[in-house]
Amino acid sequence: MATRSTSPAAANAPAPSYVGPFITVAILFLIFGFITNLNMALVPHLKNIFTLPYAWAMLVESAFFLAYFVFSTPTSILIQSIGYKKTMVVSLFIQVVGCLLFVPAAKMVSFPLFLTAVFIVGAGVTALQTAANPYVAILGPEHSAPARLTLAQALNSFGGTMAPLVAGAYILTDPAKLQSQAEVANTVRGPYIAIAGGLLILGFAVMFMHLPQITQTQEFRPGKDGDPVLSRSIWSYRHTVLAAVGIFSYVGVEVGLASIGPNYFKNQGVDSLSKASYLVAWYWGGALIGRLLGSLVLTKVKAGKLLGLFGILATLCVFVSMATRGYTAIYAVVLCGFFNSIMFPNIFALGIAGLGPMTSKGSGLIMTAVVGGAIVPPLIGALADKSGSIQTALIIPAICYLFIAYYGLWGSKPTRTVQA
Repeated sequence: MATRSTSPAAANAPAPSYVGPFITVAILFLIFGFITNLNMALVPHLKNIFTLPYAWAMLVESAFFLAYFVFSTPTSILIQSIGYKKTMVVSLFIQVVGCLLFVPAAKMVSFPLFLTAVFIVGAGVTALQTAANPYVAILGPEHSAPARLTLAQALNSFGGTMAPLVAGAYILTDPAKLQSQAEVANTVRGPYIAIAGGLLILGFAVMFMHLPQITQTQEFRPGKDGDPVLSRSIWSYRHTVLAAVGIFSYVGVEVGLASIGPNYFKNQGVDSLSKASYLVAWYWGGALIGRLLGSLVLTKVKAGKLLGLFGILATLCVFVSMATRGYTAIYAVVLCGFFNSIMFPNIFALGIAGLGPMTSKGSGLIMTAVVGGAIVPPLIGALADKSGSIQTALIIPAICYLFIAYYGLWGSKPTRTVQA
């Protein structure tokens, strides 16, 4: 997205206050955090309804995160055409359509229709994330972008923490208590109708709110229409490309652990899927705590170093879970939620650092890599099916965390910026 230069008068003007707009957009982070994690809760639910193996049940995540691969780049183009605010509004209305589609999917007890509904909701969340993340990142100085994104992601984690609780209370009902497959499927209708109503109201609210039109990125190199830098390939920026791989790994492992968590925890001795879902809430609660603390720590510690440290510690947690049984194995996975906390905002902020007028291109590429959530979870499920053990399949999350540690410590250092 091209940016304009500032005049000397504008440069001497007091910095505008972005507190109100930041709060507004941070609330949107809560919304897509809740919806994303509620969709993850559908994995054990649909596994029960349709008697699916793990690999097939994980297609719910594939449908949701495939939308990132399909719609991230078109969304970056849409942002350049209509701006961040209108893109956010459009994204909310798309999610309304997807949520309402759960009603006929439940009534018809149709797995393909469930996947279609999830895909459409994913398309809306993709558009919202692609607009909201760079908007928060450039809503102030570049040096504080990781802290701002981490704080906004804390609300994302809060929404994510509430989702398993809602799922455990209203969706993950014990199938033995219901008389038919249709009754089990029908438990999703109420929650998704309520969500659709809330999103519709929020969409109209954001439509009439005042959000500043971001046309420059403060400390980034400004660009003008026709500037040769705007014609560069985003693939020539190594730190941005590696950030995309990092996001692929991060989203894949975070979603994979949360999706297979209820079944894994049940296999480790938890009484029911409903109780196991509450443990997943602790997993997301750890991310919430980590992001609140991380937004403070990042004012003192470099983002790359903290990202590398958390990647290493998360890897160790996975290995502990693989080597133990019972609640030790369970809590080792739950603790991964805490170490996940600062990964997305820091990978994203480090990936778009120094891109200036190419920020929207970088955002589009990085958000496309969220398709990792569509690929890694089925791989975990397939390995669990083949080996007969979810613990064995945890080697895939370990590999993902190791790459994230590498990116934080070495791969995030830019070898080229728009000034180079």
